[in-house]
Amino acid sequence: MSRGNLSTTSINLPRIGIKHGILNNEKTDIEGFYKDLDNKLELVKEELLERFTMQEDKRVYNFPFLIGQGIWMDSEKLKPYDRLRRVNKHGTLSIGIIGLAECLKALTGSHHGENLESQKLGLEIVEHIRKKADEYKEKYHLNFNVCAIRREDVLENFMTLDKSIFGKIKGVTDKECYTEGFDIPQSYNISIDDKINIEAKYHKLTNGGHKIVID
Repeated sequence: MSRGNLSTTSINLPRIGIKHGILNNEKTDIEGFYKDLDNKLELVKEELLERFTMQEDKRVYNFPFLIGQGIWMDSEKLKPYDRLRRVNKHGTLSIGIIGLAECLKALTGSHHGENLESQKLGLEIVEHIRKKADEYKEKYHLNFNVCAIRREDVLENFMTLDKSIFGKIKGVTDKECYTEGFDIPQSYNISIDDKINIEAKYHKLTNGGHKIVID
């Protein structure tokens, strides 16, 4: 209670998968994939920190309802001209993930609903991202986390950009938008039980938010 998300920046996992997967190489370049992913994570971290610096420089009078009415934790301790660092430190800085299914399809030829090895790799990728978020949290004493992105505009924009660069790739860019977060693609025929069992393993890793979607 009395907290909120300050900023979210999303990582286009399918693009990294396309660049280092079997579709563009004789075999999957998993080392190159993680190196590229780490570079993106550093960029996301720096961008979130820059936005936090801008936000913490604001003052109580800039947000008369959220801060002036005591909605945020510790806001009752601030005076109208105080900066917001004391309050904003309680908020979250989210690293968003999208299109894990398409990323795995590009890397291995199968997504996590089709193949146990792909599911294993999918969990390793999200665990890696969560580990980085936890490292940032300890280093900067701010609430970095990982969340599964479900904004249609982000999913559609990333897909459109990648399709213009790489063309139509079966199972990856041959659709209207990428799959939300770590979901199994809606077009894939799978039982409710199997879908829940596969996706549930990602819930503990996405501490910034997720939801169960059953069609």
